[in-house]
Amino acid sequence: MVAYERFAAFYDVVMDDPGPRAVRVDAAIERYGPGATSLLELGCGTGSILARLTTGAALTGLDRSPEMLAIAAAKVPRARLVEADMRSFDLGERFDVITCVFDSINHLLDVASWASLVGCVHRHLTDGGLFVVDVNSVGELRRLGNEPPWVYDFDGGTAIIDVTFAEGDGGLGLTDWDIRIFERVTPTRFELHHERIGELALPLARVRELVADRFEVLEEVDEDGLPATDDSVKAYYALRRRD
Repeated sequence: MVAYERFAAFYDVVMDDPGPRAVRVDAAIERYGPGATSLLELGCGTGSILARLTTGAALTGLDRSPEMLAIAAAKVPRARLVEADMRSFDLGERFDVITCVFDSINHLLDVASWASLVGCVHRHLTDGGLFVVDVNSVGELRRLGNEPPWVYDFDGGTAIIDVTFAEGDGGLGLTDWDIRIFERVTPTRFELHHERIGELALPLARVRELVADRFEVLEEVDEDGLPATDDSVKAYYALRRRD
């Protein structure tokens, strides 16, 4: 996983609106865990999801990037923040809800890492606890790889993002995100910040296999609330911890 040392300051500028993801988390908690008193977000980044949650649960955010966590600390002062790897964290406590959204799990670039995260989540959830996670599908990564580079002009510079896609064994989808941020430092001079970020997508049948022994699938839907497929843009899961 990339630690975002150089990219952290520009992350919020080039990412999609996190609001709808936060709304989905709140809705899942209302449906399946309305009495939740504690919530852990994995891959919390700059705190954009945590800052928008309306749940009254005590908030904890986990990320491996100190630069991202520094931004989150200012954005969500009520949240406790932990620097750790979501593949192997051990906090010595359990939570009513754990979330991993905004495609965070896709940044784990092998199936073993996905499985390790699932195991960590199971150990850190209370009995019957709720795991809310979303994933970019193989079809979505393929579509992104077929698009021309995106150019974003923002206050202070320009971002250019070029995505390439490769089909892996077993139907896996792997993308490489080449991100170049041209930060305006004077009216006529720019400083380049370059980051390469990978994403892995699994066929949804493989995702279900990874969680089957530890979780009951409450929801597996697309953005319209219909059953998710490998051609959906994303798949949104609400999972109940099996004791």
